[in-house]
Amino acid sequence: MGERYLVTGANGCIGAWTVKLLLDEGCEVVSFDLGADEHRHRLINAGQLPDIEWRQGDITNAADVADVVAGADRIIHLAALQVPFCRDDPPRGAEVNVKGTVNVFEAALAHDVPHLVQASSIAVYGTNNDYSTAVVPVDAPRLPRTLYGVYKTACEDLARIYWRDHGLSSAALRPHTVHGAGRDQGMTSQPTVAVEHAANGQSYTVDYGGTLGFQYAPDIARAFIEASRRPTEAAPAFNLPADTISVRNFLDVVTDITGVELFCGDVGLDLVDEGAADSWTEWVREWSTTPLADAIRESAEIFSNRN
Repeated sequence: MGERYLVTGANGCIGAWTVKLLLDEGCEVVSFDLGADEHRHRLINAGQLPDIEWRQGDITNAADVADVVAGADRIIHLAALQVPFCRDDPPRGAEVNVKGTVNVFEAALAHDVPHLVQASSIAVYGTNNDYSTAVVPVDAPRLPRTLYGVYKTACEDLARIYWRDHGLSSAALRPHTVHGAGRDQGMTSQPTVAVEHAANGQSYTVDYGGTLGFQYAPDIARAFIEASRRPTEAAPAFNLPADTISVRNFLDVVTDITGVELFCGDVGLDLVDEGAADSWTEWVREWSTTPLADAIRESAEIFSNRN
């Protein structure tokens, strides 16, 4: 397509899938990440590293960010520390998630990038008990229960200010429970770890139960790519479509596919079950997701082929 995409946090699960899908389209891609751990790229690309420009740097360093943004046509900002890391080191969590995002917005302004997409989270909401409806509207009060959720709420708000003060267009996407090959870190990664174990003939117990909004990593990556191509007249945040089912039912699908018995706890996580995604489907007009059983089967095949 002749466009140069910058993906921050490109070594994460969503980042690796975003890179893969962009390359499948023939796009030029620049990876920006603090670390050099490329195992997720190798996992989803049959052991190979994608042919992209690899840039190592710190999202909290404004000079590093400005340097890598120079020459980018589109920005997909995924770099962040997840719930456990923010809880264990709150100052670092704020620095990476909030200051890092400010650096990206500032660099976009400095280098005339007119639009970007950033990763928010379903963690900006509270729990089911905080709302009167089972499906939480996109504009419901944000009542985060974790520092990670607080930081993501702040990033949504700073995007609104950059639109108001500078006319910088952006969109924030709020994934729920992302699953698929490469999802091996963070609070909601355990269902994917269960798939990996089952693919290798091993049982596994997910620590928690409850109901979650399961979303296949390639579908979420595709959503970020789509949002990066759609300048807005503001800085909207979107919930994304999900398969909202119990952890138990998710594991049952895995068992049906692999034949391996899996287990889970009884207590759910402090997350809403489902965020309304109608504003997203209205915005993109045509949107489809991978059926859950197909997604799990694809993940199991990737895990089993690795070994």
